[in-house]
Amino acid sequence: MPYPPPADTATGPAATGDRWLDAFLHHLTHERRLSPHTVDSYRRDLLRVLAWRRERPVAAWPELTDGQVRRYVADRHRSGVSARTLARELSALRTLFEYLLREGATSLNPARTVRPPKAKRRLPNTFDPDQLGALIDAGPDQGGDDDPLTLRDTAMVELFYSSGLRLAELIGVDTRDIDPADATLTVVGKGAKTRRVPVGQAALAAIQRWLQVRGLLAGQDEPALFVSSRGRRIHPRTVQQRLRQWAEQRGAGRNLHPHLLRHSCASHLLESSGDLRAVQEMLGHADISTTQVYTHLDFQHLAQVYDKAHPRAKRKR
Repeated sequence: MPYPPPADTATGPAATGDRWLDAFLHHLTHERRLSPHTVDSYRRDLLRVLAWRRERPVAAWPELTDGQVRRYVADRHRSGVSARTLARELSALRTLFEYLLREGATSLNPARTVRPPKAKRRLPNTFDPDQLGALIDAGPDQGGDDDPLTLRDTAMVELFYSSGLRLAELIGVDTRDIDPADATLTVVGKGAKTRRVPVGQAALAAIQRWLQVRGLLAGQDEPALFVSSRGRRIHPRTVQQRLRQWAEQRGAGRNLHPHLLRHSCASHLLESSGDLRAVQEMLGHADISTTQVYTHLDFQHLAQVYDKAHPRAKRKR
């Protein structure tokens, strides 16, 4: 027999009218101390499930079965809800039932074995190699080539593209992490995993030019390679804003952001080498399936090469 629902734990506009759901949201707010934004996200997702549940003969959360959860996912998917949204709603439902298990209200988590539909993997945008090279080599329309901030921004672009770094990885680089003699960089990636990546000569030269003026901005005890105008480790938002401005000054005609440079690095490397494992190691992907998305980027080029090179690929015109 299910554990009886708790007494009211929420009142006012935040209350949902469902005692178990209100108790769960109270738990997220006051025990787990999640942000109001995160709690609101849980509330919205679970209210959708609650509305669906109330339209069916499911009197309470503990009575929900895995089959009914699958039906909920199927109904939502048929109505046009994306796989990404359904994955989030299922995650919220699993977390709710972990709370119900802890409270002794149920003996199983019906959402644990339910999986959302597979999301369509969007191919990352990239720059054409020649286009990106010309953009990097072009001088700025505003400010001189010897301006410290311009030298810093160019070094960041070169390093993003040279080594395929994530935004957080670039920000975390210290001056001591670069070995110019070996042309390598030590990077701390996701999960605090450390890896060494190569750094191209163009990126090393740009970093050296930046290091010559870095002292004009950086505090004496600041270890970060890239610093803001205030002399401290640069902020992620500043990097994004400066890259956008850097591209506009060179007439790029499109937004330039860190992940675009990372994607460009990966796809250009894979196109030239065909070595998926090496690209996986360089990017710091735990699963090679994450890297395999880049194998689809240049299929048109592959088809053209195939048509020209394969002896039995010639088609009648």
